[in-house]
Formats: sequence, structure tokens, C-alpha cells
Amino acid sequence: MKKFDKDRLILGFAGPVLALVVAVALTTVVLLASGSDPFEPYRIMFESASYVDVQVLIVNQAGTYYLAALAVAVGFRMNLFNIGVDGQYRLAAMMAALVGASVDLPGPLQITLIVIVAMLVGAFWSGIAGILKTTRGVSEVVSTIMLNSIATSLVAWLILPENFGVQPAGSNNLTTGDIPESGWFPGLSMGAEAGEIYGFTFVAAACGLIYWFVLGRTRFGFDLRATGASETAAQASGVDAKKMILTSMLISGAVAGLAGMPTLLGDTHTYSLDFPTGIGFTGITIALLGRNNPLGIAFSALLIAFLDKASASLDQYGYEKEIATIMQGLIVISVVVSYELVRRYGIRRQQQKVGAELAAGGALTTEAHPKNDQTEKTEKEGAAL
Repeated sequence: MKKFDKDRLILGFAGPVLALVVAVALTTVVLLASGSDPFEPYRIMFESASYVDVQVLIVNQAGTYYLAALAVAVGFRMNLFNIGVDGQYRLAAMMAALVGASVDLPGPLQITLIVIVAMLVGAFWSGIAGILKTTRGVSEVVSTIMLNSIATSLVAWLILPENFGVQPAGSNNLTTGDIPESGWFPGLSMGAEAGEIYGFTFVAAACGLIYWFVLGRTRFGFDLRATGASETAAQASGVDAKKMILTSMLISGAVAGLAGMPTLLGDTHTYSLDFPTGIGFTGITIALLGRNNPLGIAFSALLIAFLDKASASLDQYGYEKEIATIMQGLIVISVVVSYELVRRYGIRRQQQKVGAELAAGGALTTEAHPKNDQTEKTEKEGAAL
């Protein structure tokens, strides 16, 4: 049975906790510098989150964030920085909405088709970066940033009325057309006033379980983590590193494609110009804060969703709701700094433990084999010679 490592558990929690404490402290300083009450905004946000309708909004938003963060985390575990999750998510959501609006199949088939299209489009778009990296050595950071820009332009072109877009009468908005009701994913009703929790939010939770099992309990997950830790060592042990890089990018993109499904299938039932953006970049923050752990990512997603939704009421009390955005930015900075501090402390702590164990081992050896008088005499004679 594996021995419980208390130090490892403490260090695992120390990074996120320290990051949050520092972020809150810095946000308080910003509020003080602006002449605002440094504590009132927090009270307002917690009070707002006590209402059921806001709680539903937080959970729904967290489901979307969770999928985006999982997509980022898959890349992180492979030592890949997939910054293109936002472009993959938006392009996948739009293509899935186009296909969903153009066909009308029985419910399960319609939903399955939409989800498969979203995953395939997301995987295809991230796969471009994977191919460039494995064949030409192009950094995935550079390629995915460029692909984000291309995806934005491609979506803007596809949604034009002369292409595939639809402009509702009396509106300046452009959409892909409405998905038939057979393609709506049923949710969990929380009452007439509170609304419902998106059904796809529970699918997001299931994706977290799959992520945990595949990466932590399968040979594929071991090969993926091993390649991320040392590509050279993985190749020496028989793992095809280039294949693992491409596979990881494809999986990351497929999960990114799912990030738009809670909103598309549970709320809007169409893709339009006001479809949520920036989800992928928020996913990076959440994956970092959650340390790529599915449970940690879940709590981080709920925290960021809380900041997003609970801060909406701040402007009613004379506070700017951008306070939450400032806090999110400070969390990113704090995560980087705090994790490095915790990492260095962990290394020193490990060195101290190893030193103590070696010292204890030396003392036990001395006690087990004490020097007798003849041995001491022999050593003195040897030293004299």
C-alpha cells in the first residue's frame, strides 16, 4: 500500500491557496488606492451568490469553463501550451450549430451528430498545430495563436448572410439559424424563477472523470505524461513521441470543441455574433489554478464563474464590476509566483529530508558495527605509518 505523503498534500494545496490570498490582498490594495471600501464588494458578491438564480448561472458557467480548462490541461500534461482553445471552441460551436440547424433527426441522433461535429472540428483545428510541430518543429504557442486569429476571421466570413448566416428580421445580429427542438439537450429545472442547470454540465463532469482515469490509470496516460516529462527518455523506452504530441493536440482540440456545447444545446440553440468569447483564455487560468487536477480544476472553474456572475450586481452599488476581472488577472500572476515559491520550498524540504535520512542511516551503521580496541589500534598504527 502506498504510503500517505503529508508533505506532498500540503504542497499541493499551498500553491492555489497562496495564489488566492495574494490575489485578494492585491485587489484590496487596488480598492483602497481607488478610494473605495476594500471589503464591501466582497460582501455584495457573496450576498448575490446566495440567490438560487445566480447559483444556477454560476454552475452553468463553470461547466463551460471546466471543459475549456480540461482541454488546456491535456496539453499541459504533455508539456504543450495549447493557447488555441478559444479559436477551436468558437469554430467548433459554429460548425456544429450550422449542421444542427440544417438537419432534423430524432433527439438522441440530432444531439449526437452536433456533439461529434463539434469534437471533429475542434480536433481538426488543433491538429493543424500538432502537425506543424511534429513535422516542421513549429512551436504550438505560435501556431495556435495564429490559428485563433484565422478562426475569428473564418467565423466572421462564414456567418455573413451571403454565405451561411441568417439575419433575423429587425435585428442587426447574425446567426446560423435555430437548431430544431430535437437537438436541445434537456437540463435540470431549479424552478420557474431560477431556470435550469444545463444538461451538458453533467457531461462536463463525466469528462473530468474520463480525464482522471485515462491520464492516471491507463498505459496511454502514462506514456503521455512520460513524454511530457522527457521526450528523449520516452523515446528511449519505446514511446513514439511525435505520435503522442499529435494525439494530445487532437484530444485537446476535441475537448475544446465540447466547451461550446453547454451554451449551444442548453441555451442559445444557435451560434450568433454575441456567442461567448474568451472562454479558452479563461480555461488557461483555471487549469493553472487547478494544477491540471480534475478536482482542482472543478473548484477553480466554480471560483472564476462565481467572480463572473456574482460581480454583475456591483455596479448597482457604485462599484465597477471590472473588479472581478482585476482579481482574475491578479490570480494568474499570483499563480505563477506562488507555484514557483512552493516548488522551490518543496525542493529544499526534500533535500532536508534526504539529508536527515542519510544522517540517520549513518548513525545506525555506526551503532551496528562499533569499533573495538584492536580496530582502533590498527587505525592508529596505519595513521602513524
